[in-house]
Amino acid sequence: MKKTTFDYDGDGCLSEGYVAYDECISGKRPCVLICHAWGGQGEPERRRADLVAESGYVGFAIDIYGKGIRGDLYQANAHLMQPFLDDRKKLRQRLVAAVKAAQSLAQVDANRLAVIGWGFGGLCALDLARSALEEVKGVVSFYGPFDPPNLPQLRTTTKILIHQGYEDPIVPTSKIFMVADELTMAGADWRIQIYGKAKHAFNSRGANLPEQGILYNPEAAQRSAELTEMFLKEVLC
Repeated sequence: MKKTTFDYDGDGCLSEGYVAYDECISGKRPCVLICHAWGGQGEPERRRADLVAESGYVGFAIDIYGKGIRGDLYQANAHLMQPFLDDRKKLRQRLVAAVKAAQSLAQVDANRLAVIGWGFGGLCALDLARSALEEVKGVVSFYGPFDPPNLPQLRTTTKILIHQGYEDPIVPTSKIFMVADELTMAGADWRIQIYGKAKHAFNSRGANLPEQGILYNPEAAQRSAELTEMFLKEVLC
């Protein structure tokens, strides 16, 4: 397995991507972009890129904040995330730049891309679907905030899968109808999977702050992983 980093232009910002792929596979193949949580690109995202590569895709962990700008995995990182929540146009530009960087890789089929994100990364995945890039065939959001950007709504052909914990206080389930209406108006092919007894970060093994509504749930994690694998095969193969 080949694992490497490379610098790319993140829309006027020097960004550092992490790439993993199976060197034994010849020719171009689909790429799955991994959008990081609020702490920035780190080991969790790189491990997920590795897992994607083991399934025969190119795994590309993107870098929204910029090279060397990272938070603490177990501390609050709102100071890094908030500027992009306040300026969704800027966020979209960083995301589109990451798509272009992925397409530049020699191993990547530039017309077969998918995106996965967790938390803030889930919002990023949804924002890429909202960007209406035809080469982005599907996005998967794990407990990403639903709030739409204050940007013109575009028609999208990107397929969308949302995983949501029913007991998530950070991304309230009450907003599901809001995002469902928005995506329907955009003409999207969407689906939302809700998991009972699941809180925020149910897919993250290290999540253990139940008093804050953050807790790993192995059953929901396994079920969502299986559905995600099926979804990727549907949109990329």
